[in-house]
Amino acid sequence: MSTRAAGRASRRGRQAGLAVIGVLAAASLGACGSKDFPNDPRPPAPIEVSAKVDSKKVVVSPDRFGAGLVNFTVANLSDSPIRFTVDGTTKRFSTSEIQPGFPGYLKVQLSQGDYRATAGHGASASAAAIKVGPERTSSQNKLLLP
Repeated sequence: MSTRAAGRASRRGRQAGLAVIGVLAAASLGACGSKDFPNDPRPPAPIEVSAKVDSKKVVVSPDRFGAGLVNFTVANLSDSPIRFTVDGTTKRFSTSEIQPGFPGYLKVQLSQGDYRATAGHGASASAAAIKVGPERTSSQNKLLLP
């Protein structure tokens, strides 16, 4: 009698285990995917813009580009510390202090408009003009992007 009872108990345990597995499988498959998903294009790839600051002027290259994420790499070739600053009509972006002979970096999201790049408050270097046009095209389907 104990053998028969043990057989019934193991059969019930197997059936309960299979039922639990079936419920979990159905629940996990029901959660897969979404019927409505955004397929928005990728944003434009960031561009690299170089800036040179010496004792006379600020030079930005290129000085015309489309709106989007911009990575400025700034070389301080002057004899004093600077704060590379990009001024727009409504926004101002600035680096921390850049020591003479060292590079600085500034990553900003620029919208369409006219900007001025300066060496910061009190610097004698003349400003550079930057013209930002309409947003650059999407980087969708571009190969070799990170």
